[in-house]
Amino acid sequence: MLKFLFEREQGLLNPLNLRRAESTRRTFALELSRHRDVEMTSLGAINSIDIDLIESRYLLSGFSDGTAAIHDIVNQTGNVKYTCKVVCKIDRHNRYKHKTSIQSVCWYPLDTGIFTTSGTDKLLKVWDTNNLIPVDEYEFSGIVYQHDLSPVATKHCLIAVGCQSSRLKLVDLKSGASSHMLKGHQSSIYCVKWSPKDEFILASGGADNRVLLWDVRSAKGAMKVLDQYNGKEPSDNTTGNTAHHGAINGLTFTSDGLHLISYGTDNCIRLWDANSGKNCLINYGNVPNDTKKLVQLSVSNGCSPDVLFIPNRSNIDMFDVYSGEKIDRLKGHYNSVNCCKFHSPTQDVYSGGNDRNILIWTPDTDSSYDDHLKTQSELHVKESSADEVRTTRPTVMIDTWSSDEDD
Repeated sequence: MLKFLFEREQGLLNPLNLRRAESTRRTFALELSRHRDVEMTSLGAINSIDIDLIESRYLLSGFSDGTAAIHDIVNQTGNVKYTCKVVCKIDRHNRYKHKTSIQSVCWYPLDTGIFTTSGTDKLLKVWDTNNLIPVDEYEFSGIVYQHDLSPVATKHCLIAVGCQSSRLKLVDLKSGASSHMLKGHQSSIYCVKWSPKDEFILASGGADNRVLLWDVRSAKGAMKVLDQYNGKEPSDNTTGNTAHHGAINGLTFTSDGLHLISYGTDNCIRLWDANSGKNCLINYGNVPNDTKKLVQLSVSNGCSPDVLFIPNRSNIDMFDVYSGEKIDRLKGHYNSVNCCKFHSPTQDVYSGGNDRNILIWTPDTDSSYDDHLKTQSELHVKESSADEVRTTRPTVMIDTWSSDEDD
């Protein structure tokens, strides 16, 4: 890092390269935060989390008891140690809450005044953040496993919905109706994800072991059916192209949208070229996946190389996306982890699980930074004590009045 700083001072290094190097260093040194915590709001497991794209400040979480909460993750207290407080929540007493478990949550990409939730009660709800009431509601024939909104869309407001059906549903927020259905899967669709590069490209994975790429402008069916063998099918293959030997319950794109990552119940992770649909044949090893619901993956942004964060039972495994090398394992949860989210402005990771806790993973810092935090805390205590002394000290009144009797 000193070399990067020296070259930057001499004008020999592009500032983006310095930023990428520092982001990579911080991402590769994550540990459970010693200074930050998240206020607990529910007695249910955390199934899904999301951070808004407008301010990168508000953490939205959905719980297994049908409630949801929004936390402010920016420290405005001035204290070294602080707890991320709840800004608002949909608690058990809210008559509009989901009747059963929330499986997926998502912020509206262009405005923090709207967020969406869906769950096992077969409903997708669009919420007004300020009033905490649903402004729209959509009912489906089966459990909704995941829904997603495009982070780059400018020409449509479609919500992709994967549910207990072989048809992928698209809901149009502008018209308030289901615009059309995409046919291609043979059974339930567990996960859906929009491309961060092209607003019309959508990926879906299901219980039929297939991953499909769609162009939602086309009515001819799937654009690509991903094949783990890249066209070199084994002699006993009678089921057509499959991406895994098990159901796919985790999907995410890399930040540049050039690659797609899939996670299946065959305990395999696969990396795909999003343009050609080819399997990149990266070996990540055996990563246990025995859950029957959505697993929320996350990929770093602004690092070289990109890092994949994937829940592995009660831990979070970190992999180099392009080599498959295991970088680290984050340990801290007491039960299975269901979701994780990379926060690119500060290179933090947020995770939630069945232990009802949302944990924050921050870059490990050397002792000098901890000493600095300790010094700042002591100064803050001294200033507070001095203010208390000034407010409690009795005021001495000096009599400057003179009387003629003294003359």
